[in-house]
Amino acid sequence: MKKISSYATSKPYTRWWWFNTKIKEKDIKFQLDWLKKNNFGGVEIAWVYPLPKQPKGPEWLSQELSELITLTKKYADHIGLGCDFTFGSLWPFGGTFIEEQDRARVFNGFSEQRLDRTWERDSGKPSYIINHLDKKALENYSKIMGAALKEALRGKPAGSPAYRGKTSALFCDSWEVETQNLWTPGFDKAFENRFGYSINEFMGKLDDFPEVRYDYRKLIAEYILNEFYKPFTEICHKLGAVARVQCHGSPTDLLAAYSSVDIPESEALLFNPSFSIIPASAAALSEKHIVSCETFTCLYGWVTYPGPGPYQKKEQTADLKLLADALFANGINQIVWHGMPYNPKGGKNRFYATVHVGPDSHFADEIPAFNAYMEKVSDIMKKGRTYSDVAVYLPVENAWAYNKLPDEQLKPSAMYHWEMHYNRPATELKGYHPLWVSNYFLKNAKCVKKQLICGASKFSLLYVYVNWLDREALVEILRLAKKGLPICLINQPKEPGKIKHPDYNKMVDALMKLKNVSSDFPKTAVNPPLIIGEHLPDYWCRVDGDEMYIFFAHPRAQNLTYPMPYGHSHTKEAIKKTIAINIGDSFKYTDLVFAPYKSILLHITKKGEIKNIDIKFVPQTPRTPSLLREIKKELKS
Repeated sequence: MKKISSYATSKPYTRWWWFNTKIKEKDIKFQLDWLKKNNFGGVEIAWVYPLPKQPKGPEWLSQELSELITLTKKYADHIGLGCDFTFGSLWPFGGTFIEEQDRARVFNGFSEQRLDRTWERDSGKPSYIINHLDKKALENYSKIMGAALKEALRGKPAGSPAYRGKTSALFCDSWEVETQNLWTPGFDKAFENRFGYSINEFMGKLDDFPEVRYDYRKLIAEYILNEFYKPFTEICHKLGAVARVQCHGSPTDLLAAYSSVDIPESEALLFNPSFSIIPASAAALSEKHIVSCETFTCLYGWVTYPGPGPYQKKEQTADLKLLADALFANGINQIVWHGMPYNPKGGKNRFYATVHVGPDSHFADEIPAFNAYMEKVSDIMKKGRTYSDVAVYLPVENAWAYNKLPDEQLKPSAMYHWEMHYNRPATELKGYHPLWVSNYFLKNAKCVKKQLICGASKFSLLYVYVNWLDREALVEILRLAKKGLPICLINQPKEPGKIKHPDYNKMVDALMKLKNVSSDFPKTAVNPPLIIGEHLPDYWCRVDGDEMYIFFAHPRAQNLTYPMPYGHSHTKEAIKKTIAINIGDSFKYTDLVFAPYKSILLHITKKGEIKNIDIKFVPQTPRTPSLLREIKKELKS
């Protein structure tokens, strides 16, 4: 299929919450004009619930609503903004129009999960979720959604037959399908054919049989990839769009899932910035140019509907910048604000779980310069390709073998190990700029001159630190090791699943006896690290021909986690770190001097010169005496 282009600009987008209320042309144009004036690159329209004491809008997926959507897309095209669309109302995919055969299933019946807070919330009809394990259900759903968006996606204003609008992305939000006893017709037969025993007698009590649960999750993961994410991308292309998808939250191989879409999208701060290394690695392996992120979500904490969230309309730009910088240093190169509510001029609508974007934003006067800053960094971090040297095996098997997270790691977006909230490459690898790989890529990987050719990336070493390793993955790792690939195997893995293979331990022993395999990383390391230094800040490196670009986030961005303390970014002292960068097989020393609120972007030229790229934006801090008092109180508590 011909590659479809999108996102010609690196200017940040914003999610645009369209509530089920009267949507007027003058208000659409007012908000789009404001976004254009304030250095936004585009919008992603998300359709959500009715507002109290406000008149209802058009019927969901009606001709009237489609005409408003098309008008919006054409006007966005006219003023040079992108316009994406959430592929449904709220998340996951579903609605009142879902036929029974397409409804989500659990073992022995239909799922009781319903969509809430959708455009159709007050329709009096149940909003069913589609079966995300059946591509036919997705196709049927897509026919209805696609028809409603058809004219908008076409992008040809009346009277301009030769004009072609900007390509839109169709957006799929994070996986929020209830996974307990997830099922689809024919799953039991597929399971028995795959594993040689029946799953039916274990359903409903899988937690009592962890080895069976592992097999169940392994097959569920394949269904999600092959019946949902891959078909969704194909559907987007048929509709003339690209697929921008948040795969996180789904019980699947996240690298495989993210690599199957056009624009892998992360999320922060419900997910820690370090999680973004997963979609960024998938993009590097599958030659995806853009890695986007839903940014600033629940920055200071989660609140249930109707909100408002903590410090909403009191957000500190310095905190926002710190999070954006943490994301740039973990592989993100396209920011999507979360987000802007639909509002007429002077309107007071807000969305309950978001940083508030609009003319009445507390930091509205800083938005143009802040967006220009994020655009500049994003644009540079799209140059060339992501630097790669050490591949780290993503512990997918660990995630499927284990179950719920310990209480101290639970948060609104984190319940299970397979959500991968807390996975990060080992600290000893930080100077090597490691990327994740999984068996999905290893099975097609090659070892050429002792280098791992994995997808679109090359590595000098494979680092494996897992407790559980599937036999299928072990076969590939042993194959590559026998070809001479250096492998650091930290500990001896065990075989997951109910049915054990008699040759598994022999294969592990054979692997560990090879001269190019060791549990001692320094012994297996082929190349010196890219960067040497004590307590390195988070960073990301792009290689463009003979040049390199390295973004270093301010040290206060290190280990950011949900929720960010209000005013966490505030500092008065400069921080100096001396590092050495591996340039042309020799190290050059340089000082990183982090002024308050500033990160650092270096350009390594063809001649090996280290130059600072001017990224000027410095946020205003604290904006009022009352906010300063709030910050001090928050930090003390």
